[in-house]
Order: sequence, then C-alpha cells, then structure tokens
Amino acid sequence: MEALNSAVGWINGIVWGPLMLVLILGVGFFLQVGLKFMPILKIGTGFSLLFKGREGQGDGQISPFNALMTSLSATIGTGNIAGVATAVFLGGPGALFWMWMTALVGMATKYAEAVCAVKYREKDELGNYVGGPMYYIKNGLDAKWAWLGFAFALFGAVAAFGIGNGVQANGVAQVLESNFGVNTSVTGVILMVLTAAVILGGITRIGAVAGKLVPFMAIAYIIAGLLVLLLNLGNIGNALSLVFTYAFTPSAAEGGFAGAAVWAAIRFGVARGVFSNEAGLGSAPIAHAAAETKGPVNQGLIAMLGTFIDTIIVCSITGLAIISSGAWTSGESGAALTSLAFETTLPGIGGSLIAVALSIFAFTTILGWSFYGEKCVEFLLGVKSLIPYRVLWIVMIYFGATADLGFIWLLADTLNAMMAIPNLIALALLSPIVFKLTKEFFATGGKSEEAGTAAE
Repeated sequence: MEALNSAVGWINGIVWGPLMLVLILGVGFFLQVGLKFMPILKIGTGFSLLFKGREGQGDGQISPFNALMTSLSATIGTGNIAGVATAVFLGGPGALFWMWMTALVGMATKYAEAVCAVKYREKDELGNYVGGPMYYIKNGLDAKWAWLGFAFALFGAVAAFGIGNGVQANGVAQVLESNFGVNTSVTGVILMVLTAAVILGGITRIGAVAGKLVPFMAIAYIIAGLLVLLLNLGNIGNALSLVFTYAFTPSAAEGGFAGAAVWAAIRFGVARGVFSNEAGLGSAPIAHAAAETKGPVNQGLIAMLGTFIDTIIVCSITGLAIISSGAWTSGESGAALTSLAFETTLPGIGGSLIAVALSIFAFTTILGWSFYGEKCVEFLLGVKSLIPYRVLWIVMIYFGATADLGFIWLLADTLNAMMAIPNLIALALLSPIVFKLTKEFFATGGKSEEAGTAAE
C-alpha cells in the first residue's frame, strides 16, 4: 500500500505540476480572449437567462435552471469549506487570489464546455439526452481523437467514486462525529438511504432536488459567511492586503502557519480552485447537456455562472472569513480551519453551522457526481450499466463514510487532473465552433439559436 501511495503521489506531482496549471489557465485565458471577455461582461445577461430558465424552453430532461443547480450541487461541496481552507493552509492567503484568477478564466472554460455539450449531445437508447466531453470529442472531432473521449469517460467513472462519493461521505461522517457525536456507521447508512431515494429516479429527480436544496443551502451559507465578515469588518482591509501581497511574494511563517513560497500559493490556489468550481474538469457539461434549452449559447451563458457563484462568491466568503478572523495562523487545516474561523467569530454556533453546511453541501455533491459517473459508464458500457452503477454508488457511500480516506483524497485529486487533460485539449480544438456560435448569437440577438432549434 505504501508503494501504491508513493506511486500515486508521484503521478499527482506531475499532473498537478507546472504543465497542468499552464494548461488550465492557458486554455481558459485563450477562450476568454477569443470570446473578447464576453463571459465576464455578460454576467448580467447570464443571471437574466437563469431567472427565465426556471421553465424549460426546448428539448431535454430538466430546466436550464435545474441543470445549473445540478452542476452547482456537485461543485458547492467540501471544496468550498475544506478545499479553500487547505489552499490557505498550504499556500498562504495568496492562494485565494489564484483561486480568483482560476475562476475568472474558468468562466470562459465553463461557458465553452456547456456550448459544446449542447451542440454535440445525442439521445441514448432510453430517449434521454446525453452529452459532455466524451460526446463532444466523439461528435465534434475527427476519429483520430476518439481515444480522448474514452480516456475522459474512464477517468471520470473512477474519479467519481473519489471526489463525488468517498471523499464527500467521509467528510460528512467525520464532521458529524466530531461535532455531534454521531457514529460514522449511522451516518453512512442514513446517507445511503437518502441518496438511493434520489438517484434511483435519474436526472429528473436529481435536478428537482438540486433545484430546491442548492439555492437554499448556498444562500444560507452566504448569509452566515457575510455575518462573520461583518463582525470582522475592521480586519477585512488587512485580509485583502495579505491576499494580494502573498499572491506575488512568499508568505513568512506566523503562529501555526509554516510559511509558503509563491509557487505554493499558485499551485494550491489553482488546484483547489479547480477542485471547487470544476472549470475545465469536464464534469458540469454532462449536466448541462440534459437541459431543456433553446440552444448551446443560451445554456453556456447560464453555465458560466456556476464558476462565478462557486468561487467568486462562496469560496471568497470562506477564504476571507479564515483570514480576517486570524484563524489562518492557527495551524489547523481543512474543514477544521473553516470551523475554527466561524466558531471564533460566532462562539457556540459557528462550528455547528459549518458542520451542518458541510453535510448538506457534501450530500448534494454525492447526488450530482452520481449522475456524472453514470454517464461516463454509460458511454463506455451502454444503458444496461446504469442500474448496477447506481447500486454500487449507494453501497460505496457506506465504505467512504467509515474508512480512512487519505489515499482516496490523493487518488481523487490525481484523477481530477487526468479528466481535465482530454477535456481541455478538446475545448482548444473546438474553440472555433464556440467562437462562431457565440458571434452568431449576439449578432442576431439570440435568434440564431431559435432558428437552429426550429430547423432541428
């Protein structure tokens, strides 16, 4: 086991090395420039379409709103609480700046992913729309690139059990045991039952649950976080100064904080940013492909909001709460660090708030990633694999809740990067199509998509 750990750790160091960071930021920046920074300039348009998208307006299984909520159910999770804290612990306050940069270029990436997902989606044997990187590689690129789609689906199917299942279940079990004394086995069983009640109904039920639970949990966490920031208002200016200063200069050791080089701030900021918002990972377009939308650009404008909401809003609140409260020098890491920041500011209730938030966030991530994983498996093995996969998914929740997941965390982090590689290559190759569809959409005031839908 030690040899396996070392081997995966070695691979992790390579796939999350300079080349990967250049690939993620480089492709995102290339798309942002090619789109003339439209994803940033049209945030208001995206929110307007999101509001209108509560009802479906085209072919698909779920409304555009619920497609985004399904995507957010998978992204707003442990990454927003434990991931941000880990980035600050390992990379210093400057890591938050690089999370922001990842998000700003990631909005273009997420937009392009959704555009391609809807453009190249297809119907499966059950009559459901399916899409995502494996399908836009298959239907949008030459046959010589087919292996990339297979690689993505394989990495995604396996990675889902780590990032979307074991890690999440373990996070819930640990936080409920430490805060409320709930046995991990009990948590495992409860999570299995709740998950089974939702995912056995497929994307329609997942989307319906996500459409109600995600807005509630996100707004509740944002309000609690803003309260923490309000109570630490006098420290916000200094916290922002630390973020911008340590993004470009090494952060010195302070208290329980060991100090960090600029490279650490960049590496952990980008890595945890991607872990949190999943821009470039290729997971979110799997959900957006099922949307009842007028066309690719409509859904892309809604999809890009996922990165903005997840990182620019939710992760910023967590990061600034940790830094402004002074908890970042405590030596704590992960969810315990975020919990300490909230408990320090809101004695008696802060820690419990984080425990409850983490539990709900992680549960919805389990739901979202169950859909991502099963679509990857369906691509590889066909629709006959769906029910066995769902059953296996439910069973593995118990294992995740009760096991020591140090190795699973490492494996999930590694497979995340390996999912991103084929997806980012495909996005770069398909970028001319994305730029063309976007130009036509805005040149015709969106009528190009209505015409396209009618023609189909």
